[in-house]
Amino acid sequence: MRRMTISLEEGLARKFDEMVRRKGYQNRSEAFRDLLRRELDEKRMEAGAAKYCVANVSYVYNHHERQLATRLTALQHANHDVMLSTMHAHLDHDNCIETVILQGPTVAVTRFAEALIAETGVRHGKINLVPVEVQNAYVKHRRHGHIHPDT
Repeated sequence: MRRMTISLEEGLARKFDEMVRRKGYQNRSEAFRDLLRRELDEKRMEAGAAKYCVANVSYVYNHHERQLATRLTALQHANHDVMLSTMHAHLDHDNCIETVILQGPTVAVTRFAEALIAETGVRHGKINLVPVEVQNAYVKHRRHGHIHPDT
């Protein structure tokens, strides 16, 4: 591991220390590494440099909405190549929440995630993409190789 030293203005340092405490980090270094990873990953995604990713998409919908559950299921089946898992929970008599875990080429994962959230009747959709590095076996045989976070 490489050691780095940074200087911060007093007010910024105080706010950073408060964030470290509030989020439960063991030390400043762990918090700084997370902030840096998040920023680097975000920039890679924006630049289109992250070829593969894992993702989770969470959304809330009213299951009484006409044919919505059927449309969502059909969309998931049509994108089975990036689907890993779905978790479904009932929030009340009308509303459900689903979380979908995805893996694959970033373009395909993003396109599918955005399509899910764009379905009429879906509310409160959120996408979390994490760029990953993959080995050739994954690319050739889909999910038979190893992947790991890029940063």
